[in-house]
Amino acid sequence: MELRPYQWEVIMPALEGKNIIIWLPTGAGKTRAAAYVAKRHLETVDRAKVVVLVNRVHLVTQHCEEFSRMLGGRWAIATLSGDMGLRPGFGHLARKNDLLICTAELLQMALTSSEEDEHVELNDFSLLVVDECHHTHKGTVYNVILSRYLEHKLRRTRPLPQVLGLTASPGTGRATKLEGAIEHILQLCANLDTWRIMSPQNHRPQLQEHCHQPCKQYDLCQRRSQDPFGDMLKKLMDQIHDRLEMPNLSRDFGTQMYEQQVVELSQNAAEAGLQQRRVFALHLRRYNDALLVHDTVRAVDALAVLRDFYDRERTTRTQILQAERWLLALFADNKNELELLATQGPENPKLEMLEQILQEQFRSPGSPRGVIFTCTRQSTQSLLLWLQQQPGLQTVDIRAQLLTGAGNSSQTIHMTQRDQQEVIRKFRDGTLNLLVATSVAEEGLDIPQCNVVVRYGLLTNEISMVQARGRARAAQSVYSFVATHGSRELRREQTNEALEILMERAVAAVQGMDQAEYQAKIRDLQQAAVVRRAAQAAQQKSQRQQFRADLVRLLCINCMVAVGHGNDLQKVEGAHHVNVNPTFSQEGPRPRQRLGK
Repeated sequence: MELRPYQWEVIMPALEGKNIIIWLPTGAGKTRAAAYVAKRHLETVDRAKVVVLVNRVHLVTQHCEEFSRMLGGRWAIATLSGDMGLRPGFGHLARKNDLLICTAELLQMALTSSEEDEHVELNDFSLLVVDECHHTHKGTVYNVILSRYLEHKLRRTRPLPQVLGLTASPGTGRATKLEGAIEHILQLCANLDTWRIMSPQNHRPQLQEHCHQPCKQYDLCQRRSQDPFGDMLKKLMDQIHDRLEMPNLSRDFGTQMYEQQVVELSQNAAEAGLQQRRVFALHLRRYNDALLVHDTVRAVDALAVLRDFYDRERTTRTQILQAERWLLALFADNKNELELLATQGPENPKLEMLEQILQEQFRSPGSPRGVIFTCTRQSTQSLLLWLQQQPGLQTVDIRAQLLTGAGNSSQTIHMTQRDQQEVIRKFRDGTLNLLVATSVAEEGLDIPQCNVVVRYGLLTNEISMVQARGRARAAQSVYSFVATHGSRELRREQTNEALEILMERAVAAVQGMDQAEYQAKIRDLQQAAVVRRAAQAAQQKSQRQQFRADLVRLLCINCMVAVGHGNDLQKVEGAHHVNVNPTFSQEGPRPRQRLGK
């Protein structure tokens, strides 16, 4: 498989064994370039062994396809991800294969495992490829792995693997000034022990010719002229606030900031044993969830969120606090009016705008394929239901499905790796032509035919913007940002555009630094990071040793009754804290009263 001139340009230092970051736009062929580096590495390095790290489960299979095409069956490739069930140990597979492609969590677990079949050392590998390497910062699993690398380096442990990072969006690290953005890029380079961050200089025109940037459009709408359902929810929240008697608590209902406030209130109340306050905070969060859903989709969807929550509260709550009685009665007394307002209220202008976009794009000639990005799993489910029920879209050839991440909550059902792979396969072959997705699909998803991307009322950073835009790979693609006039989401998207330019300036400044000055800065940042992590580890060890596990009581968060001890908990597979006491369910408090329907 032949590389393009700009790909040759960026990989040359890697072919000489240097650590680099390849910075190319989405769709420019970073994975293919990395696969060629891996091929040459396997051909030229004695006892070579390559590991490719990804941060999304569905990218394991996608990268395997690209690397397999490049390697042509000459080397043994194995893939690993957390949703595989029973499998051979990581160490066993590493010894039996030339190239591993895995989620970073699995490598980290193998590095810390004491089991011979599972354990590996970092220097068992001669090349470490880090996909979406902009995630190598702070406490991410990428950075935990690379921190181990830096500790070996500073102790002069040899050999160390060559490191190859791939990214389309290094970001600015929340910096808004050039100096801060440069520091962020330097820290990223230090974390990955990078000799140089590479992007095309001599072959930039060929890159621009190959990479089609979608046409960006701001599809803005007005707020609802009247919002009786939303007003009713806020009125009920006001009543809860009055009952809570905390006058300094913000009443900026229906915002992410308010959600953070009530989450902190709930946690602090639980730690202090203030059960009534914790319950009020929990219910306020559910009302706020409903307002956020109402802003994103329909009032009936928002009401469904509240109804499901209160149905669960009635059927599962075994002990009833006075505050819970009052809150349950408050919702019951107002449910009928909420149902009436939900069915008779005005349409969401953002949904009307989305319908116009879909009508225009999916009635056009050809075989359009698109992705709608939204913020939560709950909103993906509500949007899919709207797509299936909206009368104006029933005559449009839209075949939609969800694509969300793993993990579940009491409100939503998660997708397994198999579910994700099946949806992506159907989208690739055209069985599906529209994905309603969370951020799980922002990075790495490579569908060349995708020509419509809609960011639906999202409040995210410049990295998410760049990544989502990059899913529109086809020529003459459309990238639509749907939001309300004057909204925080709109202001953030406009800020993101400025931050993308700042990011490019920062990368150029780092690339233009004197090499001696650059290496000195990298060395200082690495040494500071190792010292900082050692101090954090010491602090964590001290905290863990503060109390004996068998003397720590575990309290039920709902009734504050002791249900176990700290030594009942064990860490399984290096990631999950599990109560291993077989009598745990019998030791809990007996139900005193159960709520009726």
